[in-house]
Amino acid sequence: MHDLADSIESMEQLAVVWRAMVLDRDPDADVRDLPGIAVRWADCRFPFWNCLTLTEVGADTDLMNRRLDEAAEIMRSKKRPGFLWVFDDLLTEDARSVLDASAGRAGLEHAFPGTGMAGDFLPIPEPSHPELEFVRVTTDAHLLAFADINARAYGFPEEDGRDGLAGSAMWRDQVHAYLGLRDGTPVTCAASVEADGRLFVALVATDPLFERRGYGEAVTRKALYEGARATGLTRATLHATAAGAPVYPRIGFEPNSPMRFYALKG
Repeated sequence: MHDLADSIESMEQLAVVWRAMVLDRDPDADVRDLPGIAVRWADCRFPFWNCLTLTEVGADTDLMNRRLDEAAEIMRSKKRPGFLWVFDDLLTEDARSVLDASAGRAGLEHAFPGTGMAGDFLPIPEPSHPELEFVRVTTDAHLLAFADINARAYGFPEEDGRDGLAGSAMWRDQVHAYLGLRDGTPVTCAASVEADGRLFVALVATDPLFERRGYGEAVTRKALYEGARATGLTRATLHATAAGAPVYPRIGFEPNSPMRFYALKG
């Protein structure tokens, strides 16, 4: 069991950031704070913008089961697939021990694990990488490159990635989003955005053809460096996939919130 305050922070950061991201994608998106469930669902082709999360602290098995049933019902009502995010430490120990089985009974299946991380380490030195040039996302072409890298990295069609980011004014103007270019070609990307007094890192990705070269760490440092310089914030947060989890502690993040992602059963 980790510090409960860290898991609450991680869940609240998701709710704050995804509200902005989803409404940026679609001002009429389903953004609601229901009893025990935050709905942040653009119902678009970009799966990360279709999100639910459980929000109650100390939910026991019975309450968790009710919320899982409700979440699955909401997900079944949508046109596009997405994910239910569950922060393990918000549940009681008994509820955590049966979470996967309970999710299965509700019609959900475990998609992949994640980890919430945070740290008070900003500002950081200006980063560099001998093989990369960093470029801030300020044009539609930059946005499409950012989306395409995420699509390739996470294994979904490029059209789906573009459906999440194409044409966004917020990502060009308010988000500190950066591309890492190798010989002029975008190969890695990361973004940071102010969220309730923290700098939240989002959509870190590297083209699979260019992995294991330190590109993801370098561009994440760039997004953090520029975001901290612009905002003066000193605390940063993120939600890591298993692939990214080993990278972020080298920057200063501390893992503190185990998470599980669930999708509707196929």
